[in-house]
Amino acid sequence: MVSESTATLINQHLHQLVLNSTDVEEFLGELARVSARSLSEPGDEVLCGITLLRQRKAATVASSSAAAQAMDEIQYGFSDGPCVTASREQVTVHIADLDGDSRWPQCAARVREHGMRSILAVPFLLDGETRAALNLYSHRPHRFDERAQQLASIFVSQTTMALGLAVRFAHFSETAVNLKATLETRTAIDVAIGIIMAQNRCSQAEAFELLKTASSTRNVKLHTVASAIVDALGQGPARTHFED
Repeated sequence: MVSESTATLINQHLHQLVLNSTDVEEFLGELARVSARSLSEPGDEVLCGITLLRQRKAATVASSSAAAQAMDEIQYGFSDGPCVTASREQVTVHIADLDGDSRWPQCAARVREHGMRSILAVPFLLDGETRAALNLYSHRPHRFDERAQQLASIFVSQTTMALGLAVRFAHFSETAVNLKATLETRTAIDVAIGIIMAQNRCSQAEAFELLKTASSTRNVKLHTVASAIVDALGQGPARTHFED
């Protein structure tokens, strides 16, 4: 069992980790290393990876070592395994000994080739569609006893909110970037259509058809042709209204 004083010290350390990290990548990397160090013993290293499952694609966003990431990557190759299941189904997966476990036989065999015997994957309970899990690996069978499972649960529970916020900010950032790119594409096309209308004294529909024909004939994207037309005026690329 994890004592109350130990749990308090871990919580304080994890809170400081969240406050001191300059970005999400640093935060998750240090979380993986702290988790691995806390559970490792002399001559008995525990490996740790953090899986993030977004839009049905799994990826290791942080790990305590290259070896830890390799264990995660094996499972992604099979699109299944302890860490993928923990992330996808939001359940804790504990394999006491790979030699006696019949789940994911092909994946387990590959992981076993690297000398691993026990695995523990604990999910982060995040809002929305994003899923994540903390994955622990050991060369020792029955390595993750009740105390180890409690420690892993503490690591996850005390950092879930920070990870959730990081994922939300990343999503908003990606959405903003995609929106900006879409608006820039639309702006370039609209400006190019206006240029064609002025040069050819034609309607908007006719100008758009000329632009499409040029795109098809040159076998390049419509936005590329439009940007070239705008750039030819020597005024630089078309700008969206929200840019500085």
